[in-house]
Amino acid sequence: MINKAYISLLRPHQYIKNLFVFAPLFFSFRFLEAEPLLRTFTAFAAFCLIASSVYIFNDIKDINEDSRHPVKKFRPLPGGLVSIPEAYTCMAVLLIAGLGLGLVLDWRIFFILAGYSLLNTFYTLKLKHVAVLDVFIIGIGFVLRIFAGAVAATVQASMWIVLMTFLLALFLALAKRRDDVLLSDEGRDVRKCIDGYNLEFVNVSMIIMAAVTLVSYILYTISPEVQDRFESRHLYLSAVFVLLGIMRYLQIVFVQQGGGNPTRVMLEDRFMQVTVACWLLFFLILTLT
Repeated sequence: MINKAYISLLRPHQYIKNLFVFAPLFFSFRFLEAEPLLRTFTAFAAFCLIASSVYIFNDIKDINEDSRHPVKKFRPLPGGLVSIPEAYTCMAVLLIAGLGLGLVLDWRIFFILAGYSLLNTFYTLKLKHVAVLDVFIIGIGFVLRIFAGAVAATVQASMWIVLMTFLLALFLALAKRRDDVLLSDEGRDVRKCIDGYNLEFVNVSMIIMAAVTLVSYILYTISPEVQDRFESRHLYLSAVFVLLGIMRYLQIVFVQQGGGNPTRVMLEDRFMQVTVACWLLFFLILTLT
């Protein structure tokens, strides 16, 4: 029987982030084609393996900080459920498996995965302690998912999808930093880069990212090139659901003082789930009819 601590160490709930790999496939409407769909699923699996190896390395290096965090102290490493040597072995197996799967799929995906892993290694060791740069690194990680998905689906990554993904990732990363700022204000020792943030700066930055993300999406839907591709002049109507989702997330962050874990929000908040489902359904109906 698989030890639950090892499953927790992999953070499988975070795999929802890797769904961005499917964005190029979805927006190119090739998801009904067997080969691109299978290749994209394979790229998704490879990213999940690599992401888990990155999370393990991050947990190893942050074990002391996590032991002082009100939530992270219950993770397998700071909780003493998994030893550091065992964690390193698991990390190496996942890294090799992920890179190997990427290489079998496409050499370009191999290099994207290797770049993602290397970027996150530098992030864990140093860059996450540099305010502002830390959230930009997170945004780049999401963009790499888009590029991997485009290669897997054999389509061109739209500049709009790349831009919106990067902006949305910044928005979500800032929400996590806001949570750290609140913990720091309570006197808890969190991460070094938090000295470069305060509540006012994070709040303003989140509002800017929310606004720019929404405007970028609207510009995407009214772009003549996109309208011609989807043969619809009413794509802009789907922006209602994007606005609704952004406002709901802002409500969770500012009113409910949550949002520190975007993955948990998506997995547990019914309002957000229904909003995303309605956006997907509306988008499909509008473009396939």
